[in-house]
Amino acid sequence: MQFTRLTRSHAGRITLVAVPVGVLTAIAFGGVAQGAVPVSFSISGQQFQISADELDGQQFSQYAGVAKDTAGNDRQVAIANIGSATLANLCQSVSTDTPMGKVGVMITAGGGKTPASAKDLQIGMTDLKGDAEFHDIRIGVDASTVNGDQKGSAGDFAQDADSLTIHGVQQTAWSTTAGTFTLTGMHLQLTDGTKSCF
Repeated sequence: MQFTRLTRSHAGRITLVAVPVGVLTAIAFGGVAQGAVPVSFSISGQQFQISADELDGQQFSQYAGVAKDTAGNDRQVAIANIGSATLANLCQSVSTDTPMGKVGVMITAGGGKTPASAKDLQIGMTDLKGDAEFHDIRIGVDASTVNGDQKGSAGDFAQDADSLTIHGVQQTAWSTTAGTFTLTGMHLQLTDGTKSCF
């Protein structure tokens, strides 16, 4: 099963502050170790973890929605969009059960002087922790009027901000898409499935 692009939904009108930072596995599995590439990343039937020491972003919006897989299952998510971002000491991890036992993948990047960077991110997530600072934030706006190209459904609760900084990002997500993602010092490793970003 693969998730399609996130859709808007009237079903949920309460939301989480969500920041899209987990786009790395698609790049790694595509064989790209460095550079800016288009990304579409989904985990079928399971969530993945993302962490970063710091995320600095521009043009943020967030509202409720649904991630639908090809089997027709709906996943209620908080949809978050961010126009551009830099991410220091980025980590992404996921584990799955296989016929040979549990197997995990962990990817790290941006741990040196040059952080990872991304453009046109959208993520469907269920949990986010961190210390956040928003600039020119609007809370409680109609989801169809948020800043940026991606909009929610008319009448749904939403929020947006011109910029944001989050320290100590810990995020759990179902799916992520991005226009480009530039990695520095990327490292991918297979694990026994017990190692995770947090």
